[in-house]
Amino acid sequence: MEAEANGDPNHHVKLQTVSHPESRVLPESIFGRGLVSRGAGLTLIGVGPHSRRKRSWQWNQFFVIEEYRGPEPVLIGRLHTDMDRGDGRTKYILEGEGVGSVFVIDGNTGNIHVTKSLDREEKDQYRLIATVTDRQTGHALEPSSMFIIRVQDINDNPPVFQNEPYSTTVPEMANIGTSIIQVTATDADDPTYGNSARLVYAVTQGQQYFSVDPQTGVLRTAVTDMDRESQDTYLVVLEAKDMGGHLGGMSGTTTVTVRLSDVNDNPPHFRKSAWSFSISELAAPGVEVGRLSATDADLGENAMLEYTILDGEEGDTFNITGRDQEAVIVLNKLLDYERCGSYSFSVEVMNPVVDARFLRKGPFKDRATVRVMVLNADEPPRFSRSRYRLDVPENCPPVCSVGRVSAVDPDTGQSSNIRYSIDPQSDPEALFRIASDSGLITTVMELDREREQWHNITVIATQRDNPNLVTRVVVAIETLDQNDNAPELDRQYTTSVCDSSTPGQVVQVLRAVDRDQEGQDATVHFSIPPESSSALNLTIRESGGALEQYSTSMSNCHPPQPSA
Repeated sequence: MEAEANGDPNHHVKLQTVSHPESRVLPESIFGRGLVSRGAGLTLIGVGPHSRRKRSWQWNQFFVIEEYRGPEPVLIGRLHTDMDRGDGRTKYILEGEGVGSVFVIDGNTGNIHVTKSLDREEKDQYRLIATVTDRQTGHALEPSSMFIIRVQDINDNPPVFQNEPYSTTVPEMANIGTSIIQVTATDADDPTYGNSARLVYAVTQGQQYFSVDPQTGVLRTAVTDMDRESQDTYLVVLEAKDMGGHLGGMSGTTTVTVRLSDVNDNPPHFRKSAWSFSISELAAPGVEVGRLSATDADLGENAMLEYTILDGEEGDTFNITGRDQEAVIVLNKLLDYERCGSYSFSVEVMNPVVDARFLRKGPFKDRATVRVMVLNADEPPRFSRSRYRLDVPENCPPVCSVGRVSAVDPDTGQSSNIRYSIDPQSDPEALFRIASDSGLITTVMELDREREQWHNITVIATQRDNPNLVTRVVVAIETLDQNDNAPELDRQYTTSVCDSSTPGQVVQVLRAVDRDQEGQDATVHFSIPPESSSALNLTIRESGGALEQYSTSMSNCHPPQPSA
């Protein structure tokens, strides 16, 4: 076999097989590239017919299989030059990486041996320099030549997944083929040689729910009905296998924790279809009537609920609040057992936000019936009016009737067990009295309107069988006017009259007051008593109260005279 050396067509290297029984030779596959035959050593013999000296050897590289653990030393190749006459004067020298520790050369024969098992993943090639010299002169017989010993890969590394552990989420009920996560494995073997680093992915646990792209490692859903409410977490085991997945390949596994996130695929339901509560008729607005609950298998905002009272009238009496799985019914206004002893109405619960994809599961709402029983309470008496206004004439003799108040027991509608009294603080002078059984109010003494026109008293109604139940009402009593007061001049008048005054001249204007109520009884008439000495010279107009002189017999001004 001949090969061209240095690109020179006139200089060839002859490859010749020579037996070397003293050293073990690696199998053919160790070297590769057709450099040796099975069970033979390698000899490079240069043939140079020209007078000009040229290099007599040329090669590129040797190969050795990694992890080879056969008996050592292992022959991986032989250096030889046609300058070697076999007389022992030729010496082969090897220099470079690993010389002495990994590679050794027989200086006489040029045989190269590897002394230990090599790992391609630690170092995949070694650069060496070969030199041949004359033992006697020490001169080089050939120029030094560099060559490479490559470590040939074998499949000795399993795939390893990166960035473990894997965890991801996917919405429940996702469509088939929904991408979940991509896993990646690496193989330390040589990707350029054979299939040692060619990986394929497969699902070994969870394949009924998930699939994986064998080339890319993308994990996808394989079914559409993964329901979080049935199972919310899946543990998927993935395998990466080299050699393209063929028999004999190595593999590595990893786990992916897949959690299903919630979607609104479950309608709400009341825990019961009918609810019953009771409340006292004396309960104040804002008091809690009762609580009812609903369930929703979803989570978070998908389980958010809204409650509504459907029947209109009861919506004024009661209110319902709540946004999670419990609602509170609250009283809106006062109750009256005697008017209405029970209430029945419907309530509705619903999801405020609905996913249209799941409407086929039915309406996302539910209804229930609520019955509220009003409990009768022993109520205080109830007056027929919220305020009374009565009147009585002044100067009426004692025990004069003023008027009547009435109250009933709301529980029975009867007044037979009601007792009446007047709050002493509202009638400190004890001007009035009330009949405890009938509620008739009378005077204790005569009243004077001019002294006090209005009297505001407080009447108390009490149940005989329960004195703690009382009700109060204000009774305004007006004292009516009687004409029981004579008119009076508003002051004492003093005036003077000149004797030169003419008849009809106004001497004085008089004013009078009447403490009785204005009206017909308050009209005042003026006159001069006939027996008065002034009656001869003065007259008075009834309408205006003006004094006029009708006699001029007086010539001088008289001193002021008190007027009556």
